[in-house]
Amino acid sequence: MRIAVTGSEGQVAMSLIERTIRDIEIVPLGRPAFALEDRQAVLAGIDAARPDVIVNAAAYTAVDKAEAEEELAIRVNGEGAGHVAEAAAKIGAPLLHLSTDYVFDGALDRPYREDDPTGPVGAYGRSKLIGERLVGERCPNGAILRTAWIYSPFGANFVRTMLRLNETRDEVGVVADQRGNPTSALDLADALLALAKRLREDGSPTLRGVFHLTGSGEATWADLAEAVFEEARVRGRRLTRVKRIATADYPTPARRPANSRLDSAKLRRVYGLALPDWRGSVAACCARLIP
Repeated sequence: MRIAVTGSEGQVAMSLIERTIRDIEIVPLGRPAFALEDRQAVLAGIDAARPDVIVNAAAYTAVDKAEAEEELAIRVNGEGAGHVAEAAAKIGAPLLHLSTDYVFDGALDRPYREDDPTGPVGAYGRSKLIGERLVGERCPNGAILRTAWIYSPFGANFVRTMLRLNETRDEVGVVADQRGNPTSALDLADALLALAKRLREDGSPTLRGVFHLTGSGEATWADLAEAVFEEARVRGRRLTRVKRIATADYPTPARRPANSRLDSAKLRRVYGLALPDWRGSVAACCARLIP
């Protein structure tokens, strides 16, 4: 099975390449030749890749910068996702499209389900929601997968940032009033490979639509930071303390949802899949990153 994955240098693409198993070939598609906002490049690139399944993991992810560049974010995350969906429909390949918890406003007092009303509070979330709509309209043969709080041994992410701060800081202020589901990109890659196989083999409409796919368990950013610092301590590094702060104490251009928790029960029910608890996956990630 050939899987084309957009965003060749992103955490998900790198994780898919690492997790590739027998009889699966990953074909990474990335800049500069493959830019989501370039419709012709997307159509030509996916056609040339001849994939059996497509994973759209590429995105404009600069959440704060998007507040000043919303038009660009929409071209990439919205219209660009639509181009990928158009290309998938053209060649008849199932599409796995990655979306985000930021399509919700964060005001709910429980984890969000797939059928809860959306209402993004920032430009990034609005751009991703446009992408969801276009993917659903142009390629019903696939799944829109909302995930959140992704980390891995690759690229820039929260876990790697905390380990870098641990090298020089005795205390770090971390937001403690935003709650979500930390998600390992490596665990996500394992699930994507399983989902791709099912979608290719089974045309059932039940397997298509919107699903939530995050690590099991929930945490605040402060909880996640404490877990990372403890992993560093047990591996011989200093113990960096976490100073729990409020969102208001760390202002950013973009508003973040206070509640980013996603309910992944539908995925478990339909596909029989659940990602591991975030604590074990964070430990495994830190074990790779700490010499």
